[in-house]
Amino acid sequence: MKFEDVWILIKKIPRGRVTTYKELARVLGTKAYRAIGNACNKNPYSDVPCHRVIKSNGEIGGFARGVEEKIRLLEKEGVKIIDGKIDLKKYFFKFV
Repeated sequence: MKFEDVWILIKKIPRGRVTTYKELARVLGTKAYRAIGNACNKNPYSDVPCHRVIKSNGEIGGFARGVEEKIRLLEKEGVKIIDGKIDLKKYFFKFV
């Protein structure tokens, strides 16, 4: 798995939706969830919306520019965060 592969997938997540590190790993055929997170952390491109990648349990997870900024960006897109979690039934984006 290359970071570029992760970034290409992340660009496909629609505005106002989220996916998980686990879902990205599934599509890439790996269980290297931490590597997915590392790719997000090292993302040099402003058009790759890494803020749309969260934990499988709906928790926000980390963000290179800080969790507060991740929350701000998600809320700006209409994603509701309640008690630090996102409703995956409502906002989850599954790759086909």
